[in-house]
Amino acid sequence: MGCNGMLNNSTMICAPLMAQSVEQMVKDMHQAKAEGAQLVEIRLDYIKNFQTQQDIQIILKNKPLPVIIVYRPKWEGGQYEGDEHSRLEALHLAIEMGADYIDFELKVASDLIRKQKMKNDSATKFIVSCHINGMIPSDEELNNLAASMQATGADIIKMVANVTDITEIARIFHLLSHCQVPIIAYSVGERGLISQLLCPKFGGFLTYGSIDGHSIPGMPSLYNVSQTYKLDYLNSETKVFGLVSKPIGHSKGPLLHNPTLRHENFNGVYVPMFVDNLKEFFSIYSSHDFAGFSVGFPYKEAVVEFCDEVHPLAESIGAVNTIVRRPCDGKMIGYNTDCEAAITAIEDALKEKRCTSNEASFGTPISGKLFVLVGAGGAGRALAFGAKSRGAQIVIFDIDFGM
Repeated sequence: MGCNGMLNNSTMICAPLMAQSVEQMVKDMHQAKAEGAQLVEIRLDYIKNFQTQQDIQIILKNKPLPVIIVYRPKWEGGQYEGDEHSRLEALHLAIEMGADYIDFELKVASDLIRKQKMKNDSATKFIVSCHINGMIPSDEELNNLAASMQATGADIIKMVANVTDITEIARIFHLLSHCQVPIIAYSVGERGLISQLLCPKFGGFLTYGSIDGHSIPGMPSLYNVSQTYKLDYLNSETKVFGLVSKPIGHSKGPLLHNPTLRHENFNGVYVPMFVDNLKEFFSIYSSHDFAGFSVGFPYKEAVVEFCDEVHPLAESIGAVNTIVRRPCDGKMIGYNTDCEAAITAIEDALKEKRCTSNEASFGTPISGKLFVLVGAGGAGRALAFGAKSRGAQIVIFDIDFGM
């Protein structure tokens, strides 16, 4: 968070709405506003028995927020399978009725936007969208694609990908930072989550959040956008911290670390990072912007080799769960906080039990105890090391142990 607590970016928060009736769409718009959305994306192609003029009129008459009208055809990943002329007529009608934004696919955008702008009587902004199939292309190819989209007369351009590796998202961040026209760019899916969460840092026009009860894979909820991550406060100077893990959905880290960063008035954000390949990940995300990492399953042991320096305790355990990028030289320093955190918590609980039963307490209460561990991964190694160093007897149960 900035030191003065003011909003630090102009990125808007948008809720995508895919209700199957116009009545539910209106309810969802009001719900989105109540949950913190600043605009909504209306997917006409999801509405059953869509009545063009009547339904568009109802939506625009009852909108509590600016709306993006989308009528996505099957050939671009949408639901609409009808006549193309009828689809485009619906979008033209939405313009005439005063929609705030209209989304046109790149394939059809050029002629349509030119004709609309020749009329010069509409305040509607035009978004030109493109779905990228397969791997995200190079920076140069992305820049060329952005230029061709801008040449259609677009006010805003939008690119949507489905990455197979988190390292591809670095090219999205580069595009967001260097594009000369307002841009929406992100990846769907769990591996693409950071493209939504870090969008404000890199200057995106908007980022998405789902309304309560309508979760979308790889998309944060509006609650998390506004409360957990506080994306309103991100800016180009925000330091990124993240959980390096596979999978990431179980992590409570963002709920713990982001409030702490804000409490300390530190301009940082903690995000989950679905990582498939450690070597490629650390090679791509090597800038000082990415200031530190928590390390989760299954990487606590494997990550040791990617640290420039390893704290003696972590080296003895053979596992790292925390990495800090040293500001002066960018080197990654590996630590293990699992060991002392877990063992001291167990010691405190045992000491408290002794106090309630009026037992004398000298030294560590773990000494001489039988310490049973289920699991022999990175966290298990840390606990075993800590317990053994306190004089406990160790028994380990693990289905893969020694294999």
